[in-house]
Amino acid sequence: MQIASDITTLMPGQLLARGVARHFSALGWVTVEELVPARGLRVDVMALGPKGEIWVVECKSSRADFMSDAKWEGYLEWCDRFFWAVDSDFPVDLLPEETGLIIADAYDGEIIRMGPETKLAAPRRKVMVQKFATHAARRLQALRDPSGGLQW
Repeated sequence: MQIASDITTLMPGQLLARGVARHFSALGWVTVEELVPARGLRVDVMALGPKGEIWVVECKSSRADFMSDAKWEGYLEWCDRFFWAVDSDFPVDLLPEETGLIIADAYDGEIIRMGPETKLAAPRRKVMVQKFATHAARRLQALRDPSGGLQW
């Protein structure tokens, strides 16, 4: 995890994730970045809504970035809705129409197309909320005590 007050040090995907997180925050949601729902998967942004909704957002900074992503369908079973976040120059016709779409930059985002809803089963939702809380708490602890020895 990179903590930066100077956004010029962030990679393009991180800039998109920042804007997505800001957008969700304005909607009353909370987010975490780089959460691992299951071995071999790492979502760019997971958002938790006020009613317990869980949405996953994958940030793609280029055509090549999107074309090299072979794991995105594995994220669908870990969320209620799935979205791509791209910038305004991204060729959105590449993105599957049956997924959500967010246009973002480093400062904000806008949901252009709502991803279809597939509600998580209650036991899976409980696991994901616990993972979300644990991930967020570890990130906060790492900020407070960078040499505290926490393992990700």
